[in-house]
Amino acid sequence: MNRDVIITCAVTGAGDTVGRSPHVPVTPAQIASDAIAAARAGAAVVHIHVRDPETGSPSRAVELYRETVTLIRDSGVDVVLNLTAGMGGDLVIDAEDPLKPIDGTDLVNALERLPHVEELLPDICTLDCGSLNFGEGNQLYISTPDMLRTGARRVQELGVKPELEIFDTGQLWFATVLVDEGLIDAPSLFQLCMGIPYGAPADPGVLAAEVNLLPEGANFASFAIGRDQLPWVAQSVLAGGHARVGLEDNLYLSRGVKATNEQLTERAVEIVQNLGASVATPDRAREILGLKERTGA
Repeated sequence: MNRDVIITCAVTGAGDTVGRSPHVPVTPAQIASDAIAAARAGAAVVHIHVRDPETGSPSRAVELYRETVTLIRDSGVDVVLNLTAGMGGDLVIDAEDPLKPIDGTDLVNALERLPHVEELLPDICTLDCGSLNFGEGNQLYISTPDMLRTGARRVQELGVKPELEIFDTGQLWFATVLVDEGLIDAPSLFQLCMGIPYGAPADPGVLAAEVNLLPEGANFASFAIGRDQLPWVAQSVLAGGHARVGLEDNLYLSRGVKATNEQLTERAVEIVQNLGASVATPDRAREILGLKERTGA
């Protein structure tokens, strides 16, 4: 069991959730406000996507990241910033003509997924460690070994900590190769993502198997989506890891009750403390994760 737990709040994500809850933040001001509220509620880390303010659709626009991050940094609230670098990996194909991408495709190379990271230099950014059949239909997430090596090398040059997003065991295998090749600085940080169709199921046995495959000295967190999110806080802590909650992965506080990011964070804090563990402060999270100190940010 982990007794010094870092809580991450993933505040909005890229999923089609805006119309399903009035609490999903869309504009930079809304996303920043939710991140600040989550930090005040006990999240040491906030994980940030941005959305088109007009449509609510996911976006890679650097100016939206810039506005969101500036608002958080200028708030005076101490929190570790984790920006997604996974946008730009979506491929939707025509079943009759598989070489023809169709609406919903947003596929760019490894470096084109990083301009906001290069400009804003967050504490952490994500690397999604493999390709995946993403749910039903003909949507795939594309992240090849060479793309990942290119992205990891650039993130390492920037001095940003990569959070290695693991959606299945083969991705974990490859992420350990990145570590072995020296492209990931110690201590490595893994996020074990459970229950995303069709990756690793939200099963304690699968989590235990993945934890057993982690490199020596690695830090890890795990989360599960939907109704499994809050119970999985305890599951992850008991397995020796950190925890993640937030509206990216789950919209409900309880059956039929729509949640806010602040409420989900508060519930995660309660779960951690009821297990007899402590909730890490941002400074303690930086110490655990080996984050580089930044000046003027």
